Amino acid sequence: MNPPANLPTIVFLHGFAESREVWTDFTRPFPDGYRLLAPNLPGHGTNLAPVPDFSMEAQARYVIDYLNQKGCPEPVLLVCHSMGGYVALALAERWPQRVAGLAFINSTALADTDEKRQNREKNIGFVEKHGVAKFMESFVRPLFAPVNRDKLTDARGLLEEIGKATPVSTITGALRGMAARPQRIQVLANAKFPVLMVAGKHDVAVHFDDAVRQAALPAEGHALFLEGSGHLAYLEQAEPTRRAVLALAEAVFGS
Repeated sequence: MNPPANLPTIVFLHGFAESREVWTDFTRPFPDGYRLLAPNLPGHGTNLAPVPDFSMEAQARYVIDYLNQKGCPEPVLLVCHSMGGYVALALAERWPQRVAGLAFINSTALADTDEKRQNREKNIGFVEKHGVAKFMESFVRPLFAPVNRDKLTDARGLLEEIGKATPVSTITGALRGMAARPQRIQVLANAKFPVLMVAGKHDVAVHFDDAVRQAALPAEGHALFLEGSGHLAYLEQAEPTRRAVLALAEAVFGS
């Protein structure tokens, strides 16, 4: 992911307990006319420097600093999965001039419900007691649609491997950061840039009906609703998701 800096830039933001590696196969077929960047968010992957603040706002600042270091001051297309979408919304709220477009994959602008916050606290307690490896053994599988859980074993293995290598402090810090995030519906509703909403019918983390409603909010909204997908459209339905992202890139940057 190191093409010339003068090309239109697409930035891929991974989700919770993931890393930039999750985008490797997804981005491999992308044309050479784009500069592709995929940072490891704080505490994830090889980005293991101490993290004092896992809030979405702090992570958005990290992404801005990363783009500045890459010599990328121009607006970029953000392609974001799950927690990466929460980070992207915080970025778009604070620095809208840096966003040319947003592809929202299995994510939401809503805040956590009380039930979801309680579940995150339960997960924190489980990780602190039993460790990350044990947590990942039960966390990853339900993210796939039922039809894919025993079929996409390589993808499931990749996520489990990445997740098990994630520090306890990152798991607990990111869970708390997600639980504390505010709703950012207004960012979608007021967006001056195109927004693509990719939603899976069997997503257990982001309610499908909520995603459908949010897809209608932006002035220029695009949507991809996938029957055969859960929370991992970029893995479960990679080709249609890729086509939708590339169509958005063409709309944002021109052919």
